[in-house]
Amino acid sequence: MWGKIMGKYNTIIWDMDGTLLDTLDDLADSVNEALAEFRLPIRTRDEIRSFIGNGVARLIELSVPEGKQHPQYEEILTFFKSCYKRNCRNKTKPFDGLDKMLQELGNRGYRMAIVSNKADPAVKELARLYFGDTISVALGDAEGFRRKPYPDTVFKAIRLLEADKASAIYIGDTEVDIATAKNAGIDCICVTWGYRSRSELQAAGAKLIADSPDELAEILMQHQVSPSDLEL
Repeated sequence: MWGKIMGKYNTIIWDMDGTLLDTLDDLADSVNEALAEFRLPIRTRDEIRSFIGNGVARLIELSVPEGKQHPQYEEILTFFKSCYKRNCRNKTKPFDGLDKMLQELGNRGYRMAIVSNKADPAVKELARLYFGDTISVALGDAEGFRRKPYPDTVFKAIRLLEADKASAIYIGDTEVDIATAKNAGIDCICVTWGYRSRSELQAAGAKLIADSPDELAEILMQHQVSPSDLEL
């Protein structure tokens, strides 16, 4: 799978949920626990899948009848956060094949970061737990930075990696990630094993799409910049 190096990218900014980690079941369990607590209709797994991508406040807004107009919206959101804090490691796991690929990318000199709309402490904890030193920078939703699709945290990640935007690529699984890469002025690869289908990604403007970690690795390796080719 590790093809000929042809030159372009040496820095990868990863989305987390649906791209690196399969978090759907823990999120769905927590959403429905909160809805049940407030005697609201529970949501299907597929519904919750479609709601993911813009952070937990938006997830709960879409899950709750009347959204933010529901009189108990803030209470439901707070309760959900407590549920997810308790549940976030029950069923969450890296997608099959990603651990090996990340190790190989690290061995080949890629600089890597995670940029997510999940709360910053959770992003850092999950990154530490599942990816250790393989991914050196992990950024989530934090005060002072606008969430994706704004490019603020992408730019911060590139600075922390001491990388060049021209050699960076964003990898994600939703329309939010496509918009984030566009707003940051960097290329994007979308993956289909996450929370959107190939047709949904194409409709959102995806140009490069990978159906497996092997295919993703092949795309990356066909466009890698050797570290010696860049003077940062």
